[in-house]
Amino acid sequence: MVEYINKSGFEIRADLLSQAQGLLEQNAQRQVDAHYFNVDNKLVTGELPVIDITVEDVIKTARQFNTFINEK
Repeated sequence: MVEYINKSGFEIRADLLSQAQGLLEQNAQRQVDAHYFNVDNKLVTGELPVIDITVEDVIKTARQFNTFINEK
């Protein structure tokens, strides 16, 4: 996690959004990689999955991060 000392609320939210987007992109890439390296599945479908990451997905994940870091 990023160090939050001396950061404004805006900077903290921006960091959380960036981390959420990165997590979702990594998860999507893992799904594509799993599909790509599964030769049997690749031969059947002939194409890689398309995984959409929406703004809502990023905000939802960032809120989950924020809830976690605000737990006492």
